Formats: sequence, C-alpha cells, structure tokens
Amino acid sequence: MSRSFHLVDVFGSSGFDGNPVAVVSAAEDLDTQSMQQITRWMNLSETTFLLPPTDPSADYRVRIFTLARELPFAGHPTLGTCHVWLSMGGRPKTPGLIRQECGAGLIPIRQQDNMLSFAAPPLLRSGTVDPATLHDLIDILQIDSRKVVGARWIDNGPGWVGLLLDSAETVRAVTPQRAPDRTVDIGLIGPYPQGSDTAFELRALFTDANGVLIEDPVTGSLNASAAQWMFETGRVSGSSYLASQGTCLGRRGRIAVHQDSEGTVWVGGQTRTQMSGLRH
Repeated sequence: MSRSFHLVDVFGSSGFDGNPVAVVSAAEDLDTQSMQQITRWMNLSETTFLLPPTDPSADYRVRIFTLARELPFAGHPTLGTCHVWLSMGGRPKTPGLIRQECGAGLIPIRQQDNMLSFAAPPLLRSGTVDPATLHDLIDILQIDSRKVVGARWIDNGPGWVGLLLDSAETVRAVTPQRAPDRTVDIGLIGPYPQGSDTAFELRALFTDANGVLIEDPVTGSLNASAAQWMFETGRVSGSSYLASQGTCLGRRGRIAVHQDSEGTVWVGGQTRTQMSGLRH
C-alpha cells in the first residue's frame, strides 16, 4: 500500500530552523511494531501516524513515536500533524478549532493568524523535586547549584522535570554529561533581560535509547508545562510572551505562548511542509 509522508518544520522562524517531524498518513494498516520500525528508520526525534478518530468529537487521531517508544502527547508533533491534516483537505467540525485525539485524550488546536496553537494538557506529574533527585540533576548538568532558582516536576507526557536557572545566558552555557548513569528528561528555563526579543530561553535534554544525553531542538510539550509553571508563579507579566529554543543547536525556534481569560495556556508556532512524498 502506498501512503504519503510529509516532513514538517515546526516552530521555525523561516524554514529549516525549527524542529522537523515526519507525518505518515493513511496509517490504518500499520501495527505498533511497524510504526516503531518506520520511526527508527526516519531517525527524527518523532514520527507521527494519522488515523481516523475513534472519539466522535475528534477530527482525527494520531499516534506519536520517538526512536524508543510511543508518547501519549508531544507538542511539535501535534502541530505538525495538524498542519498536514489541514493541508490534505481536513475540515474541522468546529471552524477554527481542531480536536486531536491522542494518547493524552482530546487536544484542542486553534487556527488563528496563520498559526496553529495547542492547548496545554494537564500535568501527569507535578510538585517539588526531592533533594536527592535535584542533586543528581545538578551533577548531570555540571552547573553551580546557586544558579538554580527553582525546580518542579512539569511532566505532561514525556517526563519533564523543569529547572529554572537564573538567566538565559546560564541556560545556554550548560554543558551536561554525555552519558549519565540514569534516564532523565530535563527542561531548562532561563529568563532574558527585560526588553529582549524573547522572554525565556529553553533547552530540552533527555537520554536516548543508548543512554546518551541528547538535546531536542524545539519542544512544544516542555514549553507548555514550563509556561503553566511561569504563569502560576507570577514570573510572567501580562498574558503572552515569546520564547526561544534551539539556539545552542544553531536553530531559531520561536514559541508563542498565551494564557486566555479562563487560564488555559496555548502554545503556538509556524508550521511549514518542507518535503513530501510517497512510501510504498
């Protein structure tokens, strides 16, 4: 069976400078093992598979895979998949609002001002980080503990523990251990000086299937849970800000964050199909 696939740049500023995701459509005949095999062959951080919805209120269903496992939710794959679904003629049941069905449930996505934004899902794990775990993370990051302003579990699917550092400069300067002795998913957040183009610099560091610590270029799920943390603790003035990510990798990720009047955090960015073709 032939099926189309699309390579989409998400959160980039001008193309080829965000985070790529591969989206495979018409994936109904693929089982879990086949999806995982295709994902490893693609060798991107995530590959997604478009499916008909099983929930009558959803517009489509997606399964999201990393090189090691399936995720219930991830941010840039959500926006990239929605972009492809719309480009293939998908029409939402509610104009301007798409409902994606995934392992985390129904994720609302807004289509507004030539940008897609998803509603941040509820956290699966929250709360303070115990001192022993925080000590281990500081050791892995090889940073001065005095640079850590706050630490919190902000896991909405991938497993993030968030560390707020004293500045964006400190975030960019982190040089972590190459192969830590434990599995980690660390989100670093650091504020830029007031008046800068972006409010925060973020970095997403996690161990891969081989135990090597790698960095994700631009991460929607981390930006979503980090934003919930920043708004909740009053570290953001106003209801909107722009974040940057991928700087240390030569990317120019820009993430638009907005909290609406009901307290829902929306995370958006540009999406562009860069390549597409058929898989036989």
